Amino acid sequence: MSSSRNVHHSHLKPSQGGKAILDLDDLQAMTDHKAKTVLKEAVDAVVNSFAKHTHGYGRVNVVEALQEFWQMKQARGADLKNGALVVYESQPSASQPYICFVTLPGGSCFGSFQNCPTKAEARRSAAKIALMNSVFNEHPSRRITDDFVEKAIGEAMASFKGKMDEADNPATGIGAFRFMLESNRGRTMLEFQELMTVFQLLHWNGSLKAMRDRNCSRQEVLAHYSHRALDDDMRSQMALDWISREQEEPGIISHQLELAERELESARLAGRELRFPKEKRDILLLALSQIGPQESIA
Repeated sequence: MSSSRNVHHSHLKPSQGGKAILDLDDLQAMTDHKAKTVLKEAVDAVVNSFAKHTHGYGRVNVVEALQEFWQMKQARGADLKNGALVVYESQPSASQPYICFVTLPGGSCFGSFQNCPTKAEARRSAAKIALMNSVFNEHPSRRITDDFVEKAIGEAMASFKGKMDEADNPATGIGAFRFMLESNRGRTMLEFQELMTVFQLLHWNGSLKAMRDRNCSRQEVLAHYSHRALDDDMRSQMALDWISREQEEPGIISHQLELAERELESARLAGRELRFPKEKRDILLLALSQIGPQESIA
């Protein structure tokens, strides 16, 4: 896939910590219009390259291609505990632009990044950006190896000014991060995303702190949640936590929801992985739907 590699070097770069595929510094320096043009060109180039190297002629059906890509990975032995199904979710809307999200096996989520006049076009747009990221995810640099773990831990320590001995202590944040990475050795970052999102949500929700206060070690927490799916039960429990906070601090749900929606919109339009902000938004909307109108007005 030589043409996709050329695009990768000109507009894109491997992510730091598995989140952003796009070079955000370059995008932020451009106007919104120019940024969207660059993103569309990059995505189209990868999709066209994928079409040439798989079907030979004609345009590729990106929705079918994305599903086939993950079925192929499963057939080749990829550890996909929830199967190879690609899940689409259209955002309710009575008029354009329509928005669609796609969740990949492993938990990564992407959204339609273009101004889409139909629901079908929104689904194709989401599939395009997900296919591009799925293809780039196959690069060896995206697989969790011993070298990858050491590099990621080094970057985390530099970012948070941690000490060397913290990386080997599972009771510290950096030590817990190492434990998570080492437990998923051999997977790619996209396949690791759901577990990452679970712990991002536990941190955001205050659950990690609560468990620490009950003297649960990080290793015990990691071992427990490593086998938990990010499902409706987990979302409902977190929504209840936010309802309790709303009673103590009226307006906190609406404030957090505004932040989450802004973060989600920014990530979607830039073509970034967005499972964490989307889950935050969904949990907060669930919480808001379960409290009375007088409580939700802040």
